[in-house]
Amino acid sequence: MLAKMPDAKGTSSDHVEYTPSTKDDPRPMVEGMPAFLRSLTPEERQHMEKKLVRKVDLRLLIMMVVMYILNYLDRNNIASAKLAGLQQDLNLRGDQYQTSVSILFVGYLLMQVPSNMILNKLGKPSIYLPTCMLAWGIISSATAATQNYGGLLACRFILGFVEAAYFPGCLYLLSAWYTRKELVKRTALLYSGSLLSGAFSGLIAAGITSGLDGARGIAAWRWLFIIEGTITIFVAIVSIFIIPDLPRTTTWLTDEEKELAAWRLAEDIGEDDWVDSQHQSMFHGAKLAFMDYKAWLLLGAIYGCTASGAVTTFFPIVMSGLGKDKVTTLLLTTPPYLIGTIVVLINAWHADKTGERYLHIALPPIIAIASFVIALSTTKFAPRYVAMCLMIGGIYAGYVVLLGYISNVLPRPATKRAAALALINCLSNVCQIYTPYLYPDSAGPRYTTAFSVNIAMSAMTICFATIIRIVLGRLNKQLDQEEGTNIYADGLEHAEENEEHGLPGQAVTQGFRFLL
Repeated sequence: MLAKMPDAKGTSSDHVEYTPSTKDDPRPMVEGMPAFLRSLTPEERQHMEKKLVRKVDLRLLIMMVVMYILNYLDRNNIASAKLAGLQQDLNLRGDQYQTSVSILFVGYLLMQVPSNMILNKLGKPSIYLPTCMLAWGIISSATAATQNYGGLLACRFILGFVEAAYFPGCLYLLSAWYTRKELVKRTALLYSGSLLSGAFSGLIAAGITSGLDGARGIAAWRWLFIIEGTITIFVAIVSIFIIPDLPRTTTWLTDEEKELAAWRLAEDIGEDDWVDSQHQSMFHGAKLAFMDYKAWLLLGAIYGCTASGAVTTFFPIVMSGLGKDKVTTLLLTTPPYLIGTIVVLINAWHADKTGERYLHIALPPIIAIASFVIALSTTKFAPRYVAMCLMIGGIYAGYVVLLGYISNVLPRPATKRAAALALINCLSNVCQIYTPYLYPDSAGPRYTTAFSVNIAMSAMTICFATIIRIVLGRLNKQLDQEEGTNIYADGLEHAEENEEHGLPGQAVTQGFRFLL
């Protein structure tokens, strides 16, 4: 069934989606509705659903944001460590520091797709994700003991290999619990963890640099790794008892809550999601993701964001071009991240409220382009700092909408969604291997080449977002034309054929339309 979605002003947009039926709504309903739900009034069901979502939010979102803050801290604290003396103590020469940053993403890329395939097969994120977190916390702490370039390279490579499980795993876990209209703002809340880590990183590094340098004979940058790694280990242990598994395998839900959690997703898309590990064909899901051209279009849009967003890895170093002392420089990194977090959350909230996707993806990169142009044009403190305050929100506001969009555009089967989330996140981070070489000390303070590349990458996001909007609009028109024809008479038989042509299996028989 088609439904016009109201925008913020109450007018209808050209965005359409499948709307589930109720007792008072004659629209088609997915077969297999749990018996206890049939006896509920729409008001009773709505109350039960809100209670379930609130329960999941409290257990899942808060813990995942905290974990992601630490994930990003442990990954990117090398920039703060450089300001605190790492490069001098380890006698890094030439581009050795850049290679130490880059090598993490080699490990990061290698493990993402296999990790999500394993997670989907096991169906036990409450064990898998905290275990990976415990491992990266130990590795991060161990980085404090490195004495040379080779030791630093080894720690960074292994850290990336283990950390790879977390972010795509979280995206998959969110998509297993929330409907399409709920997903973008939850994705934004998750990603706000990485932005808040940027804010906290500067504050923590400033405190350690000014207060612990030389304490017990240990350099400040070593304390940085020790303290942040130890916190990660503690949170990993706690998270085992908090994070849910999948709707059908979470032990702290009642049987009725499990059925409702699974049914919400089946009703939203038009077909069931994860059932059990026996139904998860890892390689078939990966094949479907790889062959769906929409996944590659999404990759193009997201790649532009991650490539321009590589500046955040070097944010303290770029900020040092403003000419302030080390502690002040670290403190100055906090406001841009806090502003960026607010912008990201507002954009995601509005995207979910209006149901619109394209403008929420394509407009923020325009702000990012303006900020890079300003940063290229001047080295004066005021305009350049304003540009850096705009930069984070401009890069990531559209990015988090795109991350949620993956599960909107490639929702079923679950194995395909898991593989697509990991594949897109993996390949979009290829840029992290070469971007460190765009930020050598000799390029400061303007970083002309790096910022010029970032402008081009932001423009790339806008171009691919426009192509995606056109493609999905045409697919929706095709589905409109075919609705009611005999293609729907034996929809179950055509489910696999639909999946291989970029449609979510049998969901097309239930009025599914892509969000635009």
